[in-house]
Amino acid sequence: MQKRRKLGRGVAIIGAGMSKFGAFREKIQRDFFVEAFEEMVSSVDKGLDIKDIDALYLGNFSSDVFENQVHLGPIIADWIGLTPKPATRTEGACAASALAFREGVFAIASGFYDVVLVGGVEKMTSLSTERVTEALALATDMSYEGRVGFTFPGVFGATATAYMEKYGARPEHFMRVAIKNHRNARLNPKAQFNASILDIMNSRMERAKKKGEPVPTWKDEWDFLHDPQVNPVVAWPMRLYDCCPISDGASCMLLVAEEIAKDFTPNPIYVTGIGQGSGRPLHTKEALTYFEATRYAANEAYQMAGLKPEDIQIAEVHDCFTVAEICHIEDLGFFKPGEGYKAVEQGLTERTGPKPINTSGGLKCKGHPVGATGVAQLYEIWKQLRGEAQERQVPIKDLRIGAAHNLGGTGGTCTFNILERR
Repeated sequence: MQKRRKLGRGVAIIGAGMSKFGAFREKIQRDFFVEAFEEMVSSVDKGLDIKDIDALYLGNFSSDVFENQVHLGPIIADWIGLTPKPATRTEGACAASALAFREGVFAIASGFYDVVLVGGVEKMTSLSTERVTEALALATDMSYEGRVGFTFPGVFGATATAYMEKYGARPEHFMRVAIKNHRNARLNPKAQFNASILDIMNSRMERAKKKGEPVPTWKDEWDFLHDPQVNPVVAWPMRLYDCCPISDGASCMLLVAEEIAKDFTPNPIYVTGIGQGSGRPLHTKEALTYFEATRYAANEAYQMAGLKPEDIQIAEVHDCFTVAEICHIEDLGFFKPGEGYKAVEQGLTERTGPKPINTSGGLKCKGHPVGATGVAQLYEIWKQLRGEAQERQVPIKDLRIGAAHNLGGTGGTCTFNILERR
């Protein structure tokens, strides 16, 4: 059993912000972070003097490749008016800002700081799809995975193939995840794809009709997703609509010591459990159907919080590809191994189901600007626990406990953070 860890003092979230996610070729990284930061400042119920912020921890995967810019921490700090306060960049591939959150928690729990800004940013659409794929592949083990062309669609295609072979799932089960998350993103104005599969299908049919072209004869979203013309195979069995998009965006949160949280808001959200694990590259993994780092991180967070998987009422999990969501809800203990795809089929993970997963639309539809994703997931949980998620608010009467899971690389870095409304 893992040791039960605890923080030196409590930490609370008293404000959060997120930019619109999408493709914004005319903007640069600092534009997105300013947008998220301004929302964060306005979200602090009793107001905030930014001079009270002691430090910034900024997650970013690869601004050097995407924007030819390194040393991003102090640049962002200057842009939002924090200079000369310390600014530190964290990198953990797609878990970069989850690590920033973790470092911010530790900084406050240690007593060194009282008010810390954490967040993340990425500008990915400056490059072509091919170049982005190459850049993301730098987070694989280049000696064994990257050098043989094992980019992330291939990684998760292999994961899906292994999962189907072991548990009897079918490609349609992965499609169900896409349908669910698109339906959730339809209710999220910040999502890159805030449209359901049915909306997209009807839009294409209407566009063809207006142009005088042959109108497709899809009967429903299943017909649409099985059409190789609109949903081609990317890395079998992963098709286009199983994959998250290339995205731009930023997210941030303000963390404070628990004892001063109510000086800022009557409704702080508390950090109850944090966990991080490391995983092996694919060639040394015992199996492709689970992520060792996720299991370790989850157990560490559960131990710290004194909670069990069944106590988590809502969660955001790392669905960079649809199969990933299924694997992660098993690794987090929400469902037994091999039962995740059945839970999706039964509607258990729907927004109105008993275990809502990815109410934001997930990475799949909300978008995945990799450096911003970890804190963006926490942003959704923060909104839900405060009852501020508007149309996508889950219909749970006493919603108190939510969590966010973030994965970096081929599973090399995974985090799990549990938040609580008291």
